[in-house]
Amino acid sequence: MSADDTTMTPTYERGPSNPVCLADGPGTNVEIDIAAPVRTVWELVTDVHLPARFSDEFVEGAWDSDERGLGATFTGTNENEHMGRWSLTNTIDAFEEETTFGWAVVTPDNPGARWQFDLEPLGPGGTRLRYSVRLGPGPSGLTMAIDSMPDKEERIILRRLQGLHTNMRNCVGGIKSLAEAT
Repeated sequence: MSADDTTMTPTYERGPSNPVCLADGPGTNVEIDIAAPVRTVWELVTDVHLPARFSDEFVEGAWDSDERGLGATFTGTNENEHMGRWSLTNTIDAFEEETTFGWAVVTPDNPGARWQFDLEPLGPGGTRLRYSVRLGPGPSGLTMAIDSMPDKEERIILRRLQGLHTNMRNCVGGIKSLAEAT
């Protein structure tokens, strides 16, 4: 799937059930090829504030300390019409220099979601960037919506994934523009 592709295809950690449920580990991803070296793309994806430039929901991100790598934390602030504005702690739970940068929302043991950037070198000076999210299994605004309307769980999940997919597509497109301009 390219960043220009507006079609969201859900991914599932297991299943999916019929109808789809949060226990399936639903998610989505986007992928884009960038005409810039991995090091340049890495510097952009590890800037936890950068996605705010391209998202209509993510407002800001800030490291909680000077620590980076596995176990480091940052605070992310989001805002949307349904939930208002909220800030959550995120813990880096996947980190391999110039290859993988991922985080768990709220707690790594029972995250509300898991996000990850994966970088793959493409020949001399190119990078394939993949951005993915998996929802649940822990508590989140999504679980609150599902709890209030359990008969609409599948619809709530798929609608949330579509919104995330759009913002993810915008983010990797923005990263591509910035990386290729350097």
